[in-house]
Amino acid sequence: MKAQEREVLLEALQARFENNMHRHKAIAWADVQARLEAHPGALKSLHEMEATGGEPDVIGQDKKTGGLTFCDCSAETPDGRRSLCYDREALDARKEHKPQSSAVEVAAAMGIELLTEEQYRELQTLGEFDLKTSSWIATPPDLRALGGALFGDRRYGRVFVYHNGAQSYYTARGFRGALRV
Repeated sequence: MKAQEREVLLEALQARFENNMHRHKAIAWADVQARLEAHPGALKSLHEMEATGGEPDVIGQDKKTGGLTFCDCSAETPDGRRSLCYDREALDARKEHKPQSSAVEVAAAMGIELLTEEQYRELQTLGEFDLKTSSWIATPPDLRALGGALFGDRRYGRVFVYHNGAQSYYTARGFRGALRV
């Protein structure tokens, strides 16, 4: 990243952090900035999260290691990561009308991971997300082996986790990612 891009990203992250203290009550921005400076490679992933509309923010800290967890906190699933099937196997299985890529592949290229069901439900305790969209979430191998994949959303004041064929894709379904720094 160029120095100017880095500074713009850090300013956006700091502003979002300070405007959403309910997501990280016991964490100080100085600690976040120090952690990012110690792990400069994380900025590339955070830049990708920001550029695709994820609005990444700190949502947790490992008490033993001090590691921080950043997550996409955009109100709806990130706009720049929609219309994707679940993984490469699903993409290869489509005979026609293939999407450009898959959620698992895009996440890996960005250096982030799809949220687990537990992480997705935890995120939903910090706000109301995916009221009009849905997000693919990490799917257990046994379910994936049967051809399905999981996604979640919030409707009627509740968080739902559903299944769908992994090869399906919709303009209102993307994925949220997590990054541990």
